[in-house]
Amino acid sequence: MKIKVIVLLISISFMSNAFAKTDKNKTTTMIQTDSLLRHTVFFKFKEGTTAEQIKKVEDAFSALPSKIEQIKGYEWGLNNSPEGLNKGFTHAFFLTFKSEEDRAIYLPHPDHKAFGAVLTPFLDDVFVVDYWTKQ
Repeated sequence: MKIKVIVLLISISFMSNAFAKTDKNKTTTMIQTDSLLRHTVFFKFKEGTTAEQIKKVEDAFSALPSKIEQIKGYEWGLNNSPEGLNKGFTHAFFLTFKSEEDRAIYLPHPDHKAFGAVLTPFLDDVFVVDYWTKQ
């Protein structure tokens, strides 16, 4: 019986830590030596955007890794899922960073902002998901 109580108390302790709220005034920077930060970006283009205009966006995004040294990895591709659940999003871009600091340099970087100026006239919608993954 004592063992069950101890196991229960330890379980409650772990669960309370898992759901603990953090102080919103504190910022936490995550740098994980065995992990990589993935920054995923998905585009849906406006109706009527030409293949030439889309190619211009693809080329501009693909040029960023050569301009921004914090980008440690890059790949992109077109949706080809047979499920039909892409909701009009056609392009997926995956950038890799070693730290949140590197991503923080990338986001306001002048070359990233210049890419935004190329993209914006043709963009209908975008969504971004960032996550840590093992190397």
